[in-house]
Amino acid sequence: MLDDLVISEAIVKSFMEDFLQSIKLDVAIVGAGPAGLMAGYCLAKEGKKVAIFERKLSVGGGMWGGGMMFNKIVIQEESKRILNELGVRIKEYKKGYYLADSIEATVGLAFQAVKAGLKIFNLISVEDVMIRGEKITGLVLNWSPVQMAKLHVDPLTIGCKAAVDATGHDSELARIVEKKIGPQLKTESGGIMGEKPMWAEVGEKTIVNNTKEVYPGLYVAGMAANAVFGGPRMGPIFGGMLLSGEKVAKMILERLSSRTPE
Repeated sequence: MLDDLVISEAIVKSFMEDFLQSIKLDVAIVGAGPAGLMAGYCLAKEGKKVAIFERKLSVGGGMWGGGMMFNKIVIQEESKRILNELGVRIKEYKKGYYLADSIEATVGLAFQAVKAGLKIFNLISVEDVMIRGEKITGLVLNWSPVQMAKLHVDPLTIGCKAAVDATGHDSELARIVEKKIGPQLKTESGGIMGEKPMWAEVGEKTIVNNTKEVYPGLYVAGMAANAVFGGPRMGPIFGGMLLSGEKVAKMILERLSSRTPE
């Protein structure tokens, strides 16, 4: 016999246990699009304490919708191995072009990431950062509906050794840092350079090259990387997104392994 109160108790207790376990993280990722999910997957596989904070109800970012709501995505040769590892089926369209079902790719990536140990908290927005000694040391969180309703509700904080801005075109985390402390990012101008027009060939290359640390403790991945460093967008080809997430995870793993134990 089911008891409604037990159902509520189970949900609240379980969620709070997960959230409390995520107060101090190795890595906090903002944005659960393909780059953020891939970074979380790679970090969790290596035993790091990592969580993603996603402002929307669903994960997957723009990958859900394929191209203009045609639920197919394209990947290139270099990233084919990633979808193979995730168990996502791919089909060669032409030499160097591979197709995947956008729903299967999104669900497959999210499932494998969670299975590896990644915690995903949806409907949570980041409204500020914590900076100590000129380094990102944590994030300031609030419920997305609180921000949408413009309610005066104070946020909570979580700590992290590294943070990843995987918020896509808006590069929200980098913008918060620029707004709060001025043009101190590791770009040519010190500020956000801005996303350039569509150019898949260049965009797919620069998104990986632009995946890097943009402020001490803050890394950019996915379209946030091209937005911050001035690369072009590339539309419904997602190989670069996956490679970017993989690269940022490797960079952070190297940084964490070289740190003196606290």
